[in-house]
Amino acid sequence: MARPCFKLEKAHPEPLAGVDEAGCAPLAGPVVAAAVVLDRSRFPRGIDDSKVVPAKEREAICARLYKVARVGVGVASVEEIDRLNIYWARMLAMSRAVDALGFDPAMILVDGNRCPKWERPSVAIVSGDAKCRSIAAASIVAKVTRDRIMADHARSHPGYGWERNKGYGTPEHHEALERLGPTPLHRRSFAPVRHYMLDL
Repeated sequence: MARPCFKLEKAHPEPLAGVDEAGCAPLAGPVVAAAVVLDRSRFPRGIDDSKVVPAKEREAICARLYKVARVGVGVASVEEIDRLNIYWARMLAMSRAVDALGFDPAMILVDGNRCPKWERPSVAIVSGDAKCRSIAAASIVAKVTRDRIMADHARSHPGYGWERNKGYGTPEHHEALERLGPTPLHRRSFAPVRHYMLDL
């Protein structure tokens, strides 16, 4: 897999934003997106796809990004996921992330194969978090932000292990659903959660 670089970014005008999300697959919690506009003259070392960066390094890179880059975060709630479906909730979170930048980038690079339906110059890049440093930076911010949200929710909804599994369908999480049932933060439109609701 290619390492993040500026090769793709250089082909587009500045200011350029990279956009990515975290949390499409979990059974609980929101989907979170981030938009990041890097300063190409200074950015944190170690930026990469959030899936390959250790948690402590993600936290440190995220903190640095807020100091040297423009960052916007957008969230789509569990209620919006259930109402719209996860695809459109993801698009909504990404739109909100770009809105949160407070200005319109000249170009937006979006991780995935489609961009939100917006009137903005943008390009979708499959596996963009492994090809573009700006998208990789957004993936780190989105992941760190969502992990913090789920750790907070774990304190008010103990027993599901969200501080560890972040709402993903791990054996620990399924066992807790079997024992405790779904919470208001579970995605009722997701089949595994519906299964446990039938048992209530």
